[in-house]
Amino acid sequence: MAQTRHSHADPIEEGAQARIHGRPKDACPYPSDSEERASWMEGYDGTPRDDASDLAQC
Repeated sequence: MAQTRHSHADPIEEGAQARIHGRPKDACPYPSDSEERASWMEGYDGTPRDDASDLAQC
């Protein structure tokens, strides 16, 4: 039985993979004010967001 991969990407996983593969943080493909960007940064940094004030620093 083969495993099925999700057809949509997880921004947190994308960010983590970008860091693993040595891509720069500014390689994030999502708009600066989007939830996806915040999630991508969370994955890249390897730390969960604590509150909305962290988004202002991106």
